[in-house]
Amino acid sequence: MSYNILSQELLQDNAYLYRHCDPGVPVWGSRLILLFSFQILCLQEVQKDHYENQMKPALHALGYQCEYKKRTGSKPDGCAVIFNSSRLSLVSSNPVEFFRPGDALLNRDNVGLVVLLRPNDNDPSSSAGCICIANTHLLYNPRRGDVKLAQLAILLAEVGRLSRLPDGSAGPVVLCGDFNSTPGSPLYRFLTTGRLDYRGLPITGRRVGSRDVFKSRPLSHYFQGTN
Repeated sequence: MSYNILSQELLQDNAYLYRHCDPGVPVWGSRLILLFSFQILCLQEVQKDHYENQMKPALHALGYQCEYKKRTGSKPDGCAVIFNSSRLSLVSSNPVEFFRPGDALLNRDNVGLVVLLRPNDNDPSSSAGCICIANTHLLYNPRRGDVKLAQLAILLAEVGRLSRLPDGSAGPVVLCGDFNSTPGSPLYRFLTTGRLDYRGLPITGRRVGSRDVFKSRPLSHYFQGTN
């Protein structure tokens, strides 16, 4: 399962977006309800204090292990990967930060989290049975498709590194997240087809005819190491 659960602080900072909602709906106490049974759960916009004080203790009591990566800077939220510890064991937890000092294309505080899990009935001495779970929340700004693609490139490079098996092949990967992209967008096409020709593509990644095209450092720089 994968959900963006909407950080309460971000909701309050942007309350105008939720004026159409019944007043009781945006209240955190009425939104924090754990109803589902799952093996792996990826969450975005997980507010750190809610995670540490409420969610993690409750999930641990139900037999789940939780891994978390807070966004960089002063942002209150981050990404979490939660899994059933009776079925899966953690091999490694690898936070991914997209912020790069001095890089105008990567000056945002979005993050990802990549974990390697091993089914408990698999040979613990072998990496062949591991599953790579990646979770992220890409930039929201609909005018900056170039930033989203650069962030995605960094995440996929880490996924490629961690999912690579000793014989050079790749193990299974589950990619989850809030990609802030619409069906048919260049980022969506890249994820579903594995290819993207970004020459002359508008930075929005949405419409042709914009004067804003991918510029600054070429995107090929960020896709080094991805397959």
